[in-house]
Amino acid sequence: MKKLITTVLLAAFVLSACGNNDVPSNTIVNAELTEREKTILSATTDQTFIFDFTTGSEFNELDVWIEKYEFGKLVDEPIGHIRTEIEENGSIFFTTNQSSVESNEAFFRLGISSNGSTGSSALSDIISNKDSEGMQTVWDTLNEEIDITNDELVLGSICYSWDEAGMSSLSSEFYHDVEGRMHEIEKYEVVYLLRSKFMN
Repeated sequence: MKKLITTVLLAAFVLSACGNNDVPSNTIVNAELTEREKTILSATTDQTFIFDFTTGSEFNELDVWIEKYEFGKLVDEPIGHIRTEIEENGSIFFTTNQSSVESNEAFFRLGISSNGSTGSSALSDIISNKDSEGMQTVWDTLNEEIDITNDELVLGSICYSWDEAGMSSLSSEFYHDVEGRMHEIEKYEVVYLLRSKFMN
């Protein structure tokens, strides 16, 4: 039931965001949510990332997926993936929920909304074979406008560690130079990266 409520709420939020003409052409930004929307989402999801984009007519297709890394090494194929046609502006959403405090299973939902329609994909993954006791989590997203090009973008990250010394999120520079700063994720036992690619 919680997942259904979350899906309905996200669809409503991103559909309303799609009319946002304040986003400069060919850029993607963190969506500006009202305090009420933030409160509702915090009650129904563990983490929520929502982004608004405007592409003009240069791009007509969008690919979004999740990659998993263990100590900086890519694990197999992408965990989740969604691709859809887009028209000029829209939104991307990504949510996570953990099944329980004791469980290491995470549930993800990926979605893209554009031109009044929304497509989404639900999936799950075992974060680690370790016991969840002592597990720490940090997450972050790009915090400023990023130009949309033909290159892949990293929009957000969720990092897990069992290090008693504590942990901090990835640097803001990471999102502007992912390949050059991949060493940053080597200190985390598990990292999920939300990636996207605009295509024409």
